[in-house]
Amino acid sequence: MISVVIVGTGNVAQNLYQAFEKSSNVTIKQVIGRNREHLAFVNSTVLSSTNFNRIETSDVYILAVSDDAIKLVADNFKDIDGLLVHTSGATSLEAIKCAKRAGIFYPLQTFTKGKIIEFDTIPICIEATNEEDLKLLKQLGEALGKTVVEIDSEQRKTLHVAAVFVNNFTNYMYTIGAEICEEHNIDFKLLRPLIKETAAKLDTLTPMQAQTGPAKRGDQQTLHNHLLIIKDKHQRELYTLLSNTIKEKHGKEL
Repeated sequence: MISVVIVGTGNVAQNLYQAFEKSSNVTIKQVIGRNREHLAFVNSTVLSSTNFNRIETSDVYILAVSDDAIKLVADNFKDIDGLLVHTSGATSLEAIKCAKRAGIFYPLQTFTKGKIIEFDTIPICIEATNEEDLKLLKQLGEALGKTVVEIDSEQRKTLHVAAVFVNNFTNYMYTIGAEICEEHNIDFKLLRPLIKETAAKLDTLTPMQAQTGPAKRGDQQTLHNHLLIIKDKHQRELYTLLSNTIKEKHGKEL
């Protein structure tokens, strides 16, 4: 049985709490946050705390806080004997070097307020300064899901950049699509099957193979007509930039 203390009250902390609660191989010793109201997701008031001066003894301490807060919060754990880890994709192991034992426990997924995610399909990227701690993190990850991958800080930061493209930027494209639909009194739900199929194709094709659309085909008239429909200046610029990039990538000379 692995004991954990979760530090944080945001989306990642709440999802980890829910997942660990379901695991028969993990016990939650404490959940620490700055605000008692934000700890409402913790089922037992005995487990929740706002006092960093009374930290429970645990095997692993998980800092599920914002990237900017990691170093500051880590200072509260510099004298603990357990393994201190953070969950950031963009922050190196050096950020918690004040700890006696340091590691990374990065779930590669998007976490949104109010939506609890099942961890059995989430890749968990781990890193540690020694083999024993790496083994401990692998056991902790396997207690939640099927895929645990050892990745160093530089690889993880690169992976995080890729994740921003495939998740954050893609979702912003959905936002633009929704705005265009709303401007023309069209139900955005009509696009949902297309969104799902676009993602599903990647189970059997590479992104390069799955690319479709007027930019790849070189349909100059369609591209021109689309720009006539798009009224927002920034959306027009983005449409033009992406279309030109796709044309260049797929070798269309227009």
